[in-house]
Amino acid sequence: MSSTVTDRMVKLPRPYPDPEFFKATLAEGFSAFPKRRDNYERYKAAQRGEVVDYLPIRLDIENVSRCNYHCTMCQVSDWPGMKRADDMTFDDYKALIESQEGLVEIKLQGMGEPLMGKCYVDMIRFARARHLWVRSVTNGSLLHLANNYQQVIDADVCEFHVSIDGATQQTYEKIRRGGQFERVMENCRRLNRYCRQINRRRTRMWTLVQKDNVYEVEQLPLLAAELGFDRLTLSLDINDWGQDRWRAMNDRVDVHRSFDLSLVERLVELGKARGVEVTFWFIDEKYDTDDPAHLCQWPFERLYISSDMRMVPCCMMANPEIMDLGDAHALTTEWNGAKMVAFRRMHLSGRIPKPCQSCYKAPAQG
Repeated sequence: MSSTVTDRMVKLPRPYPDPEFFKATLAEGFSAFPKRRDNYERYKAAQRGEVVDYLPIRLDIENVSRCNYHCTMCQVSDWPGMKRADDMTFDDYKALIESQEGLVEIKLQGMGEPLMGKCYVDMIRFARARHLWVRSVTNGSLLHLANNYQQVIDADVCEFHVSIDGATQQTYEKIRRGGQFERVMENCRRLNRYCRQINRRRTRMWTLVQKDNVYEVEQLPLLAAELGFDRLTLSLDINDWGQDRWRAMNDRVDVHRSFDLSLVERLVELGKARGVEVTFWFIDEKYDTDDPAHLCQWPFERLYISSDMRMVPCCMMANPEIMDLGDAHALTTEWNGAKMVAFRRMHLSGRIPKPCQSCYKAPAQG
């Protein structure tokens, strides 16, 4: 990709949380947990180094690493029975949250479909009771069961993304193998109808744009509006999970280098006409080794915690079999342990680890 196109992509409208809601949540957490405020201030004032004097401020927490879909672009499709490990227990989750006094935000979802976990709603509720910003993602297939669509919203999730990778049944079911388009569409209507009834703006439709659905992109703002969403994000980059095999496979369907940027204004306007905010997510070539401030922020502020309580560098790998940075039961200690220090050192020195390189501009070899 040319630098000109990259620069234009970076300037696309991005998805941000509701600023007033986020600020209020942050303030409530600081008031209830003074150590959280102290940790956050140390984080904001710190220079990036191999050792840091604050705890993580964000975590991605994978409650289950199993799914009822086997999507064409997802590493879950490689796992026997679409499962990598056992579900995270509520006791492990609770202990993790309680031990991390610096947390301000979590994303409660990983490689699996979170609603398959029996403790999922309780996990949301527990984190919200501690004034954490909680974001989660679902494929939408199980929202109708046991009134899940209502339970998740009542648990006070802050942002709830539904992944919809096609505007038609044929396209959706080709990509999201195992999915039932009509069932998900009806579940989204239920979810958004309930949100309107209780006046909570919490949902977002999320589409991973790729070769098999890019020709439907102009239909997506219309579909979002029809389903009751007022926010739609188009992700323009397909992940490689830190693996050569998946990079080779997903490069064949990745369209971000060829995406018609002249469509952006039209898509935004199509959304506005129907009350839908259209934004874009873009990862590739996001980071640079020219300055510590331009490095990926994950090694210095957050981690991905797998369902079997392993510390993984980020959600772009989401698998401790690719890179394991330690035991999340001992996260407070391991945050500045030998593996984390070595991982940060590689980033700071410009010797970017191989699984991380797809998110960097022309990194040096690790």
